[in-house]
Amino acid sequence: MIVGERKPLQEILKAVEKYEKVLVLGCGECVTVCMAGGDKEARETALAISLARKKAGKAVEVESHTVERQCEFEFLESTRKGVEAADVIVSLACGVGVQTMNMHYQDKLTLPGINTTFMGLPVQQGVWMENCLGCGNCVLEETMGICPIARCSKSMLNGPCGGSQYGKCEISKDVDCGWNLIYERLEKFGKLDALAEIKPPKDWSTTHSGGPRKMVREDVKL
Repeated sequence: MIVGERKPLQEILKAVEKYEKVLVLGCGECVTVCMAGGDKEARETALAISLARKKAGKAVEVESHTVERQCEFEFLESTRKGVEAADVIVSLACGVGVQTMNMHYQDKLTLPGINTTFMGLPVQQGVWMENCLGCGNCVLEETMGICPIARCSKSMLNGPCGGSQYGKCEISKDVDCGWNLIYERLEKFGKLDALAEIKPPKDWSTTHSGGPRKMVREDVKL
């Protein structure tokens, strides 16, 4: 899932200070699960904007609405009336949702209310762990299901660096060394010999380093 957190209220207030009619738009997908941009958060944010502006003596009309998915045009039509009535939209979706809104409603400005952080795993209530960077060339079959790109702080492909000690990464004693985890999995499945295979430098052109990416599925394309 895509993980993010709401921007500080003061940052949102500064972004909308010139507008009198604000629509706060939540999303029913990832940001709802990570409790950052669902219907509850959209209503809370709208109320916070309204109270702060009133306290400052500035007129404002703030509405909130939530769509099932902000990343698909078809779901955005349900909020057309609210968008057209607003001067500006504050999206609590991920960065993809914000951009989709700006593409679909080109005559309205949609601003981000979320700092999109990473794709991650919910490990417990209120805690998420990054475990995928979307590099476009998955090697999880070679590393026993643990991503060396996301889980190793240096994205190394041929084992741990010299800073790894006692199974922890040099950046923090609270961060597991990704390659120590991979080693343990390789040992469990009797595949430690795989560590002797030298992996070539990664082709980063499949990641964002190669420019904006696009995927086409001819088998489902209309």
